[in-house]
Amino acid sequence: MPGSRTGRPPAQRAVRRPVAPGPPGDNAVRRLYTRVHRAWDRPLTAYYLILGGSLLITVLGLVMVYSASQITALQKSLPGTYFFRKQLLAAAIGAGLLLAASRMPVKLHRALAYPILAGAVFLMALVQVPGIGVAVNGNQNWIALGGSFQIQPSEFGKLALVLWGADLIARKQDKRLLTQWKHMLVPLVPVAFMLLGLIMLGGDMGTAIILSAILFGLLWLAGAPTRLFVGVLSVAGAIGLFLIKSSENRMARLQCLGATDPGPGDSCWQAVHGIYALASGGIFGSGLGASVEKWGQLPEAHTDFIFAVTGEELGLAGTLSVLALFAALGYAGIRVAGRTEDPFVRYAAGGVTTWITAQAVVNIGAVLGLLPIAGVPLPLFSYGGSALLPTMFAIGLLIAFARDEPAARAALSMRQPRFGRKRAGGAGSGREPRRWNTMRRRASVARSSGER
Repeated sequence: MPGSRTGRPPAQRAVRRPVAPGPPGDNAVRRLYTRVHRAWDRPLTAYYLILGGSLLITVLGLVMVYSASQITALQKSLPGTYFFRKQLLAAAIGAGLLLAASRMPVKLHRALAYPILAGAVFLMALVQVPGIGVAVNGNQNWIALGGSFQIQPSEFGKLALVLWGADLIARKQDKRLLTQWKHMLVPLVPVAFMLLGLIMLGGDMGTAIILSAILFGLLWLAGAPTRLFVGVLSVAGAIGLFLIKSSENRMARLQCLGATDPGPGDSCWQAVHGIYALASGGIFGSGLGASVEKWGQLPEAHTDFIFAVTGEELGLAGTLSVLALFAALGYAGIRVAGRTEDPFVRYAAGGVTTWITAQAVVNIGAVLGLLPIAGVPLPLFSYGGSALLPTMFAIGLLIAFARDEPAARAALSMRQPRFGRKRAGGAGSGREPRRWNTMRRRASVARSSGER
């Protein structure tokens, strides 16, 4: 064996042991998980989820409104596209509200809280004035605007409670008053109960449930003690139980939970036919526009029970897609509320997320027969401009808050247009032409004097 330069025998290298191969596909799964985790943790993830999810829900809702409302329109001697055109107009106006809300600074949102609350209270009180308020399906919660256009002020009451409640709690937190129970409850709970009273004067129990969910969401985010939270919840539950027992219509809806037969007098007709529509859809549905239940069998097919028509025409795949979009929207809202340092943004984002997710749960639960039929639309999906406009403004709030995160602001500031302007002076100016601005450009680093 030849010796080394030092005269010592060369050290023998350690023999590498072969690495035991892992399960097939383990590395691929791990790489996929790593990529998804990194993409999920990016600063702009919440921004893209809110923007993309809300737009997809709205567009899919327009398609389903067009499909589900044709028969209803023809039965009323109206053009088949009547409800679709109205919803499309509302979506266009809502898109403008969404864009405006997403570009507003947080201070302007806080400044709008009191005017929106005052306007909502005024309109909700105006509903009860004879000759102005209009009753629809037994609930007097509408105001006629002329022609076929109506507005439901209670839908704007949800937005008013979110903005005003978030601003109120944020100001009290800045003054460190939330440790006292009277400042936690007053005036938030009395004002919320005033809105609930105005809504219940018209008999709209469903909207009152969503407004109550927003109130409890704000109290939970504000850190209300358990005893205080349970106390307010018990009072609201007792009032709700009294209102349910005092109405035969509400008691009948409660008795239709899990019904598989219309029952005597067809009291559970809507609930049962909603189940029929879902059951006949199968995995991929009967095809867009091929619903049978919308031919006069399923009441409110384009409003409260549009999810049932979606299940019949698009099947389990369509309904799961809708659920996934709402889940992504809810996750993004929670993420925005959890990552911000601004108290108002935290409470407003949490209130909007509670509003949209609670209303989606109530609507879908009623269609599935798991909850009583509350008569609330599926957010961004069902027909109804009065519900669509404030909801899209609330989505604009979430987008503005997602853009306002420090990491998101830094990521957006680093983004440059793919095609930028060249530096003044072309080839004849003697200057080297500037490269086009791209997202992959990096800042030039000064080299040391010894580097070549």
